[in-house]
Amino acid sequence: MKTFLDWSAYDTYGIGDAYSGIPATGGNYAKAVAVCMHSRDCQKTAKGVMCPSYRITGDRKHSTEARVAAFKAALNDGDGDASAVRTEPERRRSFLFERVFFTRTGISFARKHSKSAFADPRLDEAMDLCVSCKACKKECPSAVDMTLIKTEYLAQRHEVKGVPLRTRLFGGVPEWAGRHRPLLRLAIRLRNRLWPIARLAEKTLGISARRVIPEPAPQAFSHNAPMSEAAAARGEVILFVDTFCHHFDPHIAEAALEVLERAGYRVRIARPAPTDAEPDRPLCCGRTYLTTGMVEKARGEAKRVLEAFRGEIAAKTPIVGLEPSCLLSLRDELYSLGLGPEIGDLGKQLYLFEEFLSREHQNNGLRLDLKPSNLPKALVHGHCHQKAFGAMKATRKVLSWIPGFAYEVVETSCCGMAGSFGLEAEHFEASMQMAELALLPAVRAAAEDAPLIANGFSCRHQIEHGSGRKARHIALVLRDALAGVAP
Repeated sequence: MKTFLDWSAYDTYGIGDAYSGIPATGGNYAKAVAVCMHSRDCQKTAKGVMCPSYRITGDRKHSTEARVAAFKAALNDGDGDASAVRTEPERRRSFLFERVFFTRTGISFARKHSKSAFADPRLDEAMDLCVSCKACKKECPSAVDMTLIKTEYLAQRHEVKGVPLRTRLFGGVPEWAGRHRPLLRLAIRLRNRLWPIARLAEKTLGISARRVIPEPAPQAFSHNAPMSEAAAARGEVILFVDTFCHHFDPHIAEAALEVLERAGYRVRIARPAPTDAEPDRPLCCGRTYLTTGMVEKARGEAKRVLEAFRGEIAAKTPIVGLEPSCLLSLRDELYSLGLGPEIGDLGKQLYLFEEFLSREHQNNGLRLDLKPSNLPKALVHGHCHQKAFGAMKATRKVLSWIPGFAYEVVETSCCGMAGSFGLEAEHFEASMQMAELALLPAVRAAAEDAPLIANGFSCRHQIEHGSGRKARHIALVLRDALAGVAP
């Protein structure tokens, strides 16, 4: 079976492991699917993120385990890699498991040829409520990476059925914003303000009329002012301004820049390489393309990033990002795009804003001059990827630097927006149900003047939509806490 992502990391999986049957076709992709050992942690509703769709439905067929079973069934009659063919006893055990599982969950699955299996509507049903939160990679004992499995599934589905227009619109935000920013801003403003246009977009494209689509800021992020040598005692750092901060929330990038400069760093904004075909279009991690299954587009963006940072890999210059899903995609998903060993070296230089500050505080004596806070206890919501990669520890540490600043990290699953998921008409209700599990009740219970902190772009918009209150990025909180900065 041809795959769109590089699954070679799973090449040795299944050797000596007690697998529940690797599918007969699919090669290393099938092995990635088969790491599930049926612990059913994805069907728990205690602390943690996994699995948001199971949490709102209570239905086993919307769990990671059910999705694994669906993929196994889809792959088992294909014509893939002969090296992955199982023994007859393994086939029988796997078939028995699938039959029992699908009977109990109510999913009917006909065996099909692998090339058309990815377009089967029943596989679509199994994946329908997956929000690519990455919690399964962290919280599942077997580390099932359903986010990447879903990306491959969508790419395979697009190969058979074509890429839907809505998918191209949502996935192509980096290019729309980078090449046609005025047109994008005008189109979104008209859609948000004129109800008939919103209704038409829902009817023709499936974009929920009940949502306000985030609008690009009047001015994109721009910073060309050089920094004096004397003010850069701590050396140089590169600020990676992602698509969302660049075009939608430039004030966040400006705040991060001010904090880093006040901390004593010479900040250089990440720019495309001089040889880039689009030197004026900002760099992009490719996240929107990955989540929509547009792998070749994602690979193109990743190549731009790698080329831009090629010289920094040897210099080991720290690269700091602001949007969790973007920076952590660079640190994780780039491995799956088959771009070579340099990706591993680059990953060691990538930090979220708060991760970098925390690391410098611990290892290199960084201290920020921060004024005392007299604000009510703040509420902090962690992005799913922050939780999946263990980055919330750095968030807690950095917030603790502000004298008198009290905060509570609310125990939440996914906010429910999940990129474009909450904008899709058929997923609006599910999106709001995810938010209502814990996040929105906690926001409503917080004091009216209590700061709300959420680093995720989608998270902030979900909070505002569901509560009418605005959450802020940690860079803004730290900037406002700097001594000498007016409130």
